[in-house]
Order: sequence, then structure tokens, then C-alpha cells
Amino acid sequence: MDHLGRREHTDRIRLGGSALPVVSPARLYVCGITPYDVTHLGHAGTFVWADAAAAVLRLAGAETLTCRNVTDVDDVLTHAAQRRGRHFDEFALEQEYLFGRDMAALRVRRPEYEPRARHHVGRVVQLALALLATDHAYQRDGAVYFRGADVPAKTGLTLEEATELAVEFGDRTEDLNREDPFDVPVWRPSTDDQPGWPSPWGRGRPGWHAECAAIALGVHGCAVDILAGGADLSFPHRAYQAAMVEAATGVGPFARAEFPVGTVTVDGAKMAKSGGNLVLVSDLLRSYPAAAVRLLLLNRPWRLSWEFRSEDIADQANRLDRLYSAAGRALTSRAATDALTAALVDDLDVPAALEIGEESGGDAARLVLRTLALE
Repeated sequence: MDHLGRREHTDRIRLGGSALPVVSPARLYVCGITPYDVTHLGHAGTFVWADAAAAVLRLAGAETLTCRNVTDVDDVLTHAAQRRGRHFDEFALEQEYLFGRDMAALRVRRPEYEPRARHHVGRVVQLALALLATDHAYQRDGAVYFRGADVPAKTGLTLEEATELAVEFGDRTEDLNREDPFDVPVWRPSTDDQPGWPSPWGRGRPGWHAECAAIALGVHGCAVDILAGGADLSFPHRAYQAAMVEAATGVGPFARAEFPVGTVTVDGAKMAKSGGNLVLVSDLLRSYPAAAVRLLLLNRPWRLSWEFRSEDIADQANRLDRLYSAAGRALTSRAATDALTAALVDDLDVPAALEIGEESGGDAARLVLRTLALE
């Protein structure tokens, strides 16, 4: 046993194309919710997988520090609150409560840090000043823009693909104040009916990408070990978050590994509030065991998109019953637990780990149930 009180299984884990030597503390930044609606299965998949990644790091012997932000300063949230006749921060707190209830039901461990964007506005101002000082940003009419012309190329996207994604997520690429269509706001002026704070450029509010950049800097410093979130937000959001931090600090890469969790589709279309095809976690939990819903999310390759079918939850519930029965066996196999651990640290191969646990039973079954929080 090591000094952390757990068996030392491995000196590295693999995520995607990155082989990460295990260090403590391992710092995870998980792109959190914009709290304007209750949690759907697409949200849940991201947070359950991030929770599993942290658990595997702990299995490998690391301590973990997870930061999962709350984007409670956002125009989408403001508009949703206004439609309901609510103040944005009061409405956000209510939605946070509902989200927290769903995460607790799905056995997602509460992160060490849950910073809210409205508490980090001052850090966004500092970030904007740093970017201006290094000529990575410029100001126009009360706004500060980050120079992002090279960001799409760094992500491997064509300009057409990057433009389509930017527009999908509400970016105004036609903004005439920008020197380049891929420059994005670090700071924006606010009208009287929008949230606003004082700044050197007048009353305003943070840009979306700048919020996560400033929060990550405030919590974890100049770099993180794992940057996690939905695959659909790899660009523009996390690409600009990383670019801003690297430009302001001169430290790179911002993340040792990226963890873009595959999206969920319904009838072939990505599950999204804008598409009106949401499957709410709270609705599923009225009909199915929480552990079966969690296993539905985990029993697949984490990077791939997948199609939701309600009948699949029953299959996962049956799988759980078999695992529970296997865990009741008294036999112990060190070779099986080592093989199971090797599967998990090799790109979080949950399906392989489940097969080993079910077939070998005993300690191996108990290990996979405990690590994946399926008990």
C-alpha cells in the first residue's frame, strides 16, 4: 500500500491519444452547466464520465481536485429568466438545486470546487487586462476582443466548419467591431436590462469563453491535467478557453489531456434544448434505478456519440443484477483485479472492465462496482 492508503496499480493512465504519468493532485476542469433548465441526459453523460475519470485517477493512486463551473452569467440564462419574470441569479440558483439533486441521484461525487461565474467577474477583468497588455486583445466601444484568428486552425477545423460551429453557439461573426471574424469578446458592454459590473471599459459583463478561462486560472492556475466537457463544445468554447489562458500566461499547453465526451442523439438528432428532444434525468429516475441510468451512460466508449433508446436501460439493469451476483462470490483473483484496473486506466475501457468483473466475480466485480459508483 502507498502513503495514500490505496494499492498502487499504475504510474500512468491513457486518455485518447495522451499517456499521462500520474501526479498528485490531478487537476480536472469540467465545463459545467448554464443553469436555465433542468438536466438532460446529454449533460449527465458529460458529468458522469468526468466523475468516472476522476475515480480511475484515484484508483491509479492520485489525489484529484475537480473544478466544475456554473455559467450563471450568460445571455441565454438572462433571457430564460426574463421570460419567467425572474431575476437571473435567483433563477440560476433554483436550477442549480435541481441539477445538484440529479447529480446526487446519479452518484456523481461533488467536486471540490463549484465556482460561479458571477463570483469571478473581477478575474475576467484581470484576464482582459493581461491579454491587452500582451497584445492578444484589443478594445472597441466598451468591449475587449481576444485575437482568435488562429484558433480554428489549431483545432484542425476548416474556416467553414469553424464558422458553422461558432454561429450554432450564438457567436456574432459579423460583428463589425472585430478585426477578424474569429475574434471573440472577453468583455462586453451591458444594457440596462442586462447583468453588468464596473470595468475600465465601462459597465459590462464577461464573454462566455473568458468566464471559464478566468475561473480555471483562479482555481487551478496556469494549467490543468484534464479538460473535460461535451464533445460538441470542443470548439468554440474549450478551444478559446485554452487559447486565452495560454496567451495571458505564456504557459502551454493549458491541458495535458482533453476529455471530450460523446454527445447523445435521439432519432438521429443531437439532444439539445434548442432541438426540443430532451430526455430529462429526473424523468428517467422516476422509472428506472439510478445505477442503471448511470451504467447506461458509462457502458460504451466515452468519445463516441450514441443513440438513446429507453429499452436499453432495462438491459443495463439486468447487467447490474449479474454484477451484483458476481460480487457476492467469495473468490479472490489478483490477476483479474489487475486486468480490470489495466482496462480502466487504458482509456477508461468500461465495457472491458465490466466483462472482467462479471466473469471473474469476487474482488474484481466489487472493484468495478465501487470504482464506477454502481453499488
